[in-house]
Amino acid sequence: MLSAVPNTTSPGPMSPVSNGTITGKVTYEGTPKKYKPIDMSAEPNCAKFYSSSPMPEVSVTGPQNSLQNVIVFISQGAPDENPSSQSQVIHLNQRGCRYTPHVTSVQTGQEVWVQNDDVVTHSVHPMAHMNAEWNRSQPPGTPPVVIRYDQPEFIKVKCELHSWMRGVLAVFKNSHHSVTDNTGAFSLPDLPPGNYTVTAWHELYGTQSKQITITAGDKKDLDFVFHVTPY
Repeated sequence: MLSAVPNTTSPGPMSPVSNGTITGKVTYEGTPKKYKPIDMSAEPNCAKFYSSSPMPEVSVTGPQNSLQNVIVFISQGAPDENPSSQSQVIHLNQRGCRYTPHVTSVQTGQEVWVQNDDVVTHSVHPMAHMNAEWNRSQPPGTPPVVIRYDQPEFIKVKCELHSWMRGVLAVFKNSHHSVTDNTGAFSLPDLPPGNYTVTAWHELYGTQSKQITITAGDKKDLDFVFHVTPY
């Protein structure tokens, strides 16, 4: 009678859990607020960058009712992350008397370098509340102003010398955030399996949130529609 031979082969290493990704688009329904063109005649060194007077960037729309400059982020379900010393430096440029990009999202502790590419002096004034507020002059040709914050918040940034220069700097305690591009698209990759609240924030049209569940290897679509009025 033959006896069974025990299996002495040790199991192989466990495969790591495959994270998921949320992608989507942000669009609008209704009539977006219209703004007057920016008058840069008092600053001809900046006005020469434009063939016609530029428009404010507080409400930027695109094809198929897409909405640009919307910050989409995980507002619940994702743990805080320790900032990495290897985090990529984010660049915020002042060119043609505009902040580029208009909306920037970063992680706490991540460096933002504000560079003056113009031939005129600007000031950098992040109007923080949870973090320290300051205002610094930045003449042309000087080194970048380095911004780094420890507390999460949405911060409006302005230049005190040019009233139309405005931007937004959003600070988060993890890396799960994205800013919609000129097609309204966003992506939140590398999400561990779990239940999440995803929030879309626009500086003029407010916020909205949705719940979603991510399983291993998931690739899910999640769209947002803002109902806007011109008033």
